[in-house]
Amino acid sequence: MKKSFGELIREYRENAGLPLRKVAAHIDIDTSTLSKIERGERSANKDMIPALAEILAVSEHDLTLSLLSDNVVESLISEENTSEILKVAEEKIKYYRSKNYQQGKLSFE
Repeated sequence: MKKSFGELIREYRENAGLPLRKVAAHIDIDTSTLSKIERGERSANKDMIPALAEILAVSEHDLTLSLLSDNVVESLISEENTSEILKVAEEKIKYYRSKNYQQGKLSFE
């Protein structure tokens, strides 16, 4: 999973023998846009994942993991203390999920 999302998409597409134009048409974007995504010059969005997974016959989970991890990398690449930031972020995620879950259970009867 060290490859970028774009590199991964290109690899899957080439392994499937699919031309750029066919994959681009399937996910309803321009061929040039898909080419830029594959080269890392443009970002994909999460809405593209189901259609990409379908045409490339790969896991939505794996594509989502790659895309979102690229987003995290982009945010943290220039920071020195990335491990600490990621640990704090993980704790915040747990806290916010717990808080939202508890709020969802509240009853005002």
